[in-house]
Amino acid sequence: MGTLRPFLLSEDARSQAAFYAESLGGEILSVITYGQAAGAEGELKDKVMHLCVTVAEGSSIFMADAVEPFTQGSGFLLDVSYKTKSEAESAFAKLSSAPGGQVKQPFARQPYGLYYGELVDPYGVSWMITSDDAS
Repeated sequence: MGTLRPFLLSEDARSQAAFYAESLGGEILSVITYGQAAGAEGELKDKVMHLCVTVAEGSSIFMADAVEPFTQGSGFLLDVSYKTKSEAESAFAKLSSAPGGQVKQPFARQPYGLYYGELVDPYGVSWMITSDDAS
């Protein structure tokens, strides 16, 4: 069975990954530049070719600096589910309260039982933050 690994393009993968590690609980595991991996020089030398950041108890997001124009955050949502309501609330608050963050649906208990909130982070990525903690 395959494993889904989101791969995000970014205008600044290092900064965006650091923001996710801080907001969602995790760490940057590796950063490889075009200079390191492919011997690129000039403007590509220091651009991120592959970055791995863990979030929410070990889930991985891969990232790279965009080398061609693109539209950030278009047409997808990332969903992170936490074991406790307090962890989910904290992640939601950190992602949405950063300058440029936007709450689409406040984090609250839903009629179907989950705690759920939806937001767009300062990088234009849409997130669903959930927890099925009964507290």
